[in-house]
Amino acid sequence: MSRTLRALALALGAAAWGFVAWRLWASSTVPSLTLPHLNPHDYFSPAALHRASSFSSFSRLLWLLETLVEVVVFALYAWRGARFMRESAAGPVGTGMLLGMLGFALLWLAELPFDVISLWWERRHGLVTEGYWQVIFGGWSALGFEFVVLAAALGIVMAIAKVLHDRWWIAAAPLLGAVTLLLAFVSPYLTTSHPLRNPTLVADVHTLEKRDHLRSIPVAVQKVSRATSLPNAETMGFGSSTKVVVWDTMLSGRFTGAEVRVVIAHELGHAKSDHILKGVLWSVLFAFPSFYVVARLARRRGGIRQPEAVPLALLAFVVVQLVSAPAQSLVTRHMEAEADWIALQSSRDPAAADGLFKAFVPTSLDEPNPPTWDYVMLENHPTIMQRLAMVAAWRRYAAVSDQLP
Repeated sequence: MSRTLRALALALGAAAWGFVAWRLWASSTVPSLTLPHLNPHDYFSPAALHRASSFSSFSRLLWLLETLVEVVVFALYAWRGARFMRESAAGPVGTGMLLGMLGFALLWLAELPFDVISLWWERRHGLVTEGYWQVIFGGWSALGFEFVVLAAALGIVMAIAKVLHDRWWIAAAPLLGAVTLLLAFVSPYLTTSHPLRNPTLVADVHTLEKRDHLRSIPVAVQKVSRATSLPNAETMGFGSSTKVVVWDTMLSGRFTGAEVRVVIAHELGHAKSDHILKGVLWSVLFAFPSFYVVARLARRRGGIRQPEAVPLALLAFVVVQLVSAPAQSLVTRHMEAEADWIALQSSRDPAAADGLFKAFVPTSLDEPNPPTWDYVMLENHPTIMQRLAMVAAWRRYAAVSDQLP
């Protein structure tokens, strides 16, 4: 393919990428809002702010160090890792898979001290009760499965590259989407939980579903309190497999029934907006440029179909994921803000939403207004102050609008 045709194809691909991204981003649910500026000191005590800031600051430092170690490990592996292929007689694809597994094994060893320190920090603040033995040795089966999956994915990519050469990324991104879609659909069936039994909350769920014009969606409770005190809930699956899962830590008495109702309304908002499907599509969109960059860089070692290119490809993928983190966080914050708005519209209880978001500071040690770089790189939800500002904006909107459901 000539340079002109290649440039034209890339331009058309970029235009299609931009159009799909714009369509996924567009939302008719949230009106144009001007969020008020709120001062955290007006909502939280100095002691609460200090505790959250202290916890978050150390966690951010750990993330920075761990990320640096991750890049250094893969950089060193990209430099010297190909020498290990001399000991392999597994053929090009098999050797590439072994190099991939070895790279991730080295990364796991390098990150293990950070996992232990992070656990110590969370245990010290009463957020988890999991033991160190469980972190180091308890997840061997899951870790082994993850390694096998990663190696298999790498083997599939190398097999595709043998046919499509450096254009393997064109087929690999949709394939990733198909696998992610399948996992998203079956994940609710793989989660251990029991049905929500609180009759008041069950009645609330039916009311919220009617206001959101949703079919009946199962709401279940997952028991996690033996391992953590962190509150959480999530929407899983799509279509017939859609399920809302609430952690039992949300039902321990630290949150009022009205606040739990807002949480469920938020999760139903994800279901109403098809955020699981949109998330899969976003993953495919991000995979196209990510895989393209990896393919271009892997050409320095003969392309990803050659096993000696695998260590360099792993480094390229890690760096690309790090560079694209702000965009991916922006997308998830956008969807979470949309779910917050839907929850306000369906629950019609701004006081409960206020109480819920304020309670996240002492129960999760969320920093209400984190540093900008942390917000850009790491935060996949709006900040606590942004969520409180949306509640204030909704109050103004509801006072002058007849559009409430």
